[in-house]
Order: sequence, then structure tokens, then C-alpha cells
Amino acid sequence: MTRKPLTAALVLGMSLAAAANANEGMWMPTQLPELAKTLKEAGFKGNPAELADVTAPPLSAVVRVGGGTGAFVSGDGLLLTNHHVAYGVIQYNASKEHDTINEGFIAQGRADERAANPDYRVLVTVGFDKVTDDVLKDARGKTGRAYYDAVENARKRIVADCEAEGGVRCSVANMYYGTDFYRIRQLELTDIRLVYAPPRAIGNYGDEVDNFMWPRHTGDFTLLRAYVGKDGKPAPYNKDNVPYQPPAHLKMAADGPKEGDYAMLAGYPGTTYRLRTAAEFSNQIDTVLPRRVDVFQQLIDTIEAIGKTNADARTRYASQLQSLKNNRKRAAGELEGLLRSDAKTQRAQDEQAMLAATDSKYKADIDALFASLAADREVGSSEFLVTLLSSQTQLLRSALLLERLRVESLKPDAEREAGYQQRDQALIEGVLKQVQRRYDPVVEKAILTALLTRYQQLPDAQRNAHYDNLFGRTPAQLTTRLDTLYAQTRLGDEAQRLSRFESARKGGAIESDPLASVASALVVAQLDAERQSKEREGEQLRLRPSYMQALFAWRATQGRAVYPDANSTLRISYGKVEALHPRDAVSYSPVTTVAGIAEKNTNTVPFDAPKPLLAAIAKGDFGSTADPVLKTQTVNFLTNLDTTGGNSGSPVLNARGELIGLNFDSNWESVSASWWFDPRYKRAVHVDMRYLRWLLAKVYPAPELLKEMGVPAE
Repeated sequence: MTRKPLTAALVLGMSLAAAANANEGMWMPTQLPELAKTLKEAGFKGNPAELADVTAPPLSAVVRVGGGTGAFVSGDGLLLTNHHVAYGVIQYNASKEHDTINEGFIAQGRADERAANPDYRVLVTVGFDKVTDDVLKDARGKTGRAYYDAVENARKRIVADCEAEGGVRCSVANMYYGTDFYRIRQLELTDIRLVYAPPRAIGNYGDEVDNFMWPRHTGDFTLLRAYVGKDGKPAPYNKDNVPYQPPAHLKMAADGPKEGDYAMLAGYPGTTYRLRTAAEFSNQIDTVLPRRVDVFQQLIDTIEAIGKTNADARTRYASQLQSLKNNRKRAAGELEGLLRSDAKTQRAQDEQAMLAATDSKYKADIDALFASLAADREVGSSEFLVTLLSSQTQLLRSALLLERLRVESLKPDAEREAGYQQRDQALIEGVLKQVQRRYDPVVEKAILTALLTRYQQLPDAQRNAHYDNLFGRTPAQLTTRLDTLYAQTRLGDEAQRLSRFESARKGGAIESDPLASVASALVVAQLDAERQSKEREGEQLRLRPSYMQALFAWRATQGRAVYPDANSTLRISYGKVEALHPRDAVSYSPVTTVAGIAEKNTNTVPFDAPKPLLAAIAKGDFGSTADPVLKTQTVNFLTNLDTTGGNSGSPVLNARGELIGLNFDSNWESVSASWWFDPRYKRAVHVDMRYLRWLLAKVYPAPELLKEMGVPAE
């Protein structure tokens, strides 16, 4: 059927209806002028119209950093993000001579700033334009794989045209699941350097014990600096590069937050699923999340067991282990939260009521969508394990990248799979270069043993014969083949990887290697699975907008929020500083102080606060950063802002648009917010910028950085 796009009146009406619950919503900046009245009522002192343009201040100061968000805080490219967002950079620079993880790092001038890992990126958005008609014009009337290819070809063409001018990286974002598409232009900054990182026992105080918990007492921040060539254009690391001059930078507030104050957050939230079907909710709760918890815990145990007796491996896998712990705890919290909110039942009831009220013209598409989604669920376990085989390994990942790059490089660039075009080759090379500091053969074999043993246990219909042929069907066969494979491969040597990269990028034969041969067979399996997946994905791209139209119409009658699910594009959330009452007779203040650091301290990991910090707390010299009411130094605070993964490092602004906090976590009760927003429990956890200023002034001094950020040194 031919779908009509959402009308401006319908979207406007639904957006205004949503404003009654102002703290829900990851709003596109272009939607904010529609919400001007509610923004003002919530306490915003600025002009909402100025928040509509992502290329103008203040939003042009907010950037994507690594897997999260960050913001420029000076005119010389100084960039603030989370300690955990920059943890890979910190780990990459760790050595026996300088333990940047545990000791922290303070650059002694700009010449001492340390280069990030080669695949680390900062993206500055410089354009955001709607391209729906251009994307869909050749897809209309097609189905399945043909529909997918038409959309994908249009996306590649739009990206290629956008990048033709040079100096930018472009993408096409899918809004409302195939209903609308936007072209995004971003500067890709590749020379990023470590400037200031607090010691682990500040930046990660409490570690997994406190992760997703409140109260928190964590200084989860790091300062980086972006550099460019002397011509002002993005360039790889070079000692002669100069600091990037951002289009805007945020000003730190002189005061801090208190309960009830207006707060606003800008960032790049990763993915939310609030507009998904009831069956997808059910699958997430019954199957996906329990599986993730189980597998991630096994990988954590595997790496930690080896790290107990191998200090070098412990350092090399510190960043990966931290990510696994975070993902495991997030999955467990998400499951608990969805069960607490009874999200499966509520979503099913809402969908049933929607379908009963839906115009019959949508029903055929919706029924077909449900059938396609059911087929996806059949292969979920296999796809999850196959994804982890590359994402949680270094050498196997490298071999797979090289072989897939070789296969794709045989095609014209426009026909290559996204991620393997000429525009992607610098990033692939960066991935291959960073292996040396993040690989240990014993750990990698142990990870593969855990994952492939699970794969061997899948039903016959869910396995691919290539995996059985390569790794065997029994644990004994698997052990023998992995031992032989890793004893013989030469891809552990950087020069060996890079020489094969030069061949692969030209579509030439890759020099013989046992791991390269394995990758060759696995890429065949990968391509076969992708063909089937793209057929289903094409149908879902074609069909899901009908479900969206029905859902929008239904929710408009309910006065409920309508905003696109998060997809790593810039979003705004607004609300206030608010306390938390998670259970009967339990109430939490929205602000913590340094007293809590001392109270938690046990002198053992993860509550081993550094001696200089404890001494400074005991001294009580907080200067201008002390809270005027509490008469002490604050650390973290809570808001009811709507956030999810990817919002780590997002700046938190006050009513005047000044920087008051840095987002880094959510409370345990709200981890499920990526699927279900429950205003009773949803809170976001932020570093109070007064704590950062105090640390830089009194504890681990960096007066020149404070001066650069335009704040007093005490």
C-alpha cells in the first residue's frame, strides 16, 4: 500500500500532547520550538528556537566521542567526556612505566598530551537535513530484498554526494523505523589526545558495586583535546597538528544544582526500543536479556580468571572487561526493571487496543510485519554468538575484517557493504593497529572456547556448517583446533596484519595464514546469513511504517509522547533535579557529597579512595566550589532526565544553558528505560562540575586547564 507521511499537524499535536510529562522524551532538536511553552514553564531561560539548529551554539559544542558523547569546553579543542567513555584511551596509554589507569594522567603542557588509540574518533555535527523522499523514491512498489537494496543504494548515494566535498563523514539516519530519513554531516576528528584523567579510584570509584546505583560518589570524567592539521582540516596524528577550533564551547556555571532546579541534557543516545511491538517486548524479557546476562557473565569470569595470574593480560583487557561488566549489569537491570513495571503486559494491552482502533488499510502490513519479526526470533541465539565472536576478539576480528574488506574491494565502491568502502579504510587500519596493546593469545582462545562451545550446543537448524567444519562438534575438537590455529597464525604481528591490509584494500589475494583461511570460510557464512537477514530487514523497512502510523494515531488519542526512538543522533532531554523514592519508606536525596567517599572507603578496590583525596576531604578546604547550603563539596546529583546508553558524557545544562554536570549513569530501577519509561523510577546520575573544579584546583591540580575553561582556580 502507499503510505502518506506524517503530517506536520499530526506530529505537532502529538508533541504538544506529550508535553504534560515533560521529563519523558529524547527530542529531536527540530521538535523543540513546538515545545517552547512547556520548556519555559519547566524553567528554561533561553530561547527554545536556538535549540533547533544542531550546527549553532549551544548544540554545536556537543559531539559524539568514542561510543558516547562529549562537549567542547574551550576554544582550543578541550573536550570533556566520561572517564569510562575515554577508558580505552587511558588503557591504550598504560605502560609499566606509567600506570595511567590507576595513577591517572595530567599532561605537563600540550606537548605532553598523549595520542589516543588510532581508531578513536570525535564527530562534530555540521549538517542535519531531511531526505525522506530521496531515500524512498526508488523503493516504492518493491518488497523484501529489493526494497532493502533500493533504500541502501539511495543511502550510499546520498552519503557519497555529501562526502564529495571532503573533510566530512556523512550518514543517513532512519527515524520512526523507515518513516523518515535524515542526512547527517559530521567532521571526523582523528587526532585526539589524552589531557587529564583522574586516578581509577576517583574516575571509577565503586566500580561494579556502585554501577547503576545511588548514592554515587564517582568522578567519572576525562579531558581530551582534538587536533587538526595546520590548514584547520581533520588529519591523522602528527606532532605538528594544532588544536581544533570548535564552532562553540560550553561555559561552566559558577553555581551548582539544587533540588527542583531546571536541567537539560544534550547528547547522542544509542538505541531505544519504546516504539517496538508487543512481541518484541516479550522476546526481550523472556529470551534476549536472560541470554545476555548468562553469556556476558561467562566472558567476565573467563577474562578475570586469567587476569588473576597474568598482570599483562589484566591490563590489556581492562577496557574490554569494564565494558562487559557494564553490559552484563545493564542487561540484568533492564530485565528486573521491565518485570517491575510489568512492561510486557502493559505493552501487549496497549497494542491490542491500538489494533482494535486501527484503520483496516494498515492491518495487512501489520500482520506481515509480525510474521517477519517472528522469523528474526528464530535465529536470535545464533546471531548473538556470531556477533560476539568478532566483537570480543582481536585476532579473529582482524582476520574477518581483512577477508571481508578483500571481498568488498572487488566491487565498485558504491556497491560495497557499508563499513568496507574507501571512506572506511582508515578506521579499519586503526582497528588493526590497536590490536597490539589489547591482545593476549591465552585470553582470546579462552573467549572463543566459551562462545564456540555454546554455538556447538545450538540446534542443528541454527548452526552453519562452516563453523562445524572449522571448529568441530565436540569440546575436545574445539580445543585442539584453537590451539593449532593460534600456534601457527602470524597475525599477532602488526606488520603481518598491515601488509595483508594493503592487499585486501585493493581486492588482492591475502597472504596465506591459518587464521586468514578460517576467516575466509566464516565470511562465506557471514554473507549467507546477511542475505537472509536483508530479505527480512527489507520487509520490515517496508512494513513497519504502517505500524508506526497506527501507533501514532492511537497514542495521539491518549495524549502520549511521540518522539523517535534513539538512534545515535543528537537529542535533547529536559526536566529537573529530583530526589528518588524507589521503594516503600526509602528516600534518596538528589545530591551526594565528599563525606560519602570517606564513609565508603575501605582502602581496598573498588572503595580505595586515593590518599590525596582523603586528605583534601579531611582538610575541608573547598573554596568557591562548596555548596552554599550544604557547606561542603558536592560530588554527584540526580535528575529525572530521559537518557540511555550513548548519553554517557552528555553535558547537563542549567536554565541559562551553562554547564552544571556530566551524565554518566542511571539508577538501577531505571536501566529498563531503553524499552519502557517509568517516571516513578527514571533518574539520571551526573558528575557535579563543582567536584571536577575542586579536584583540578585542590587535589590533582591542573590550574592551566581551569584557566582555559574560564573558571577560577579555587
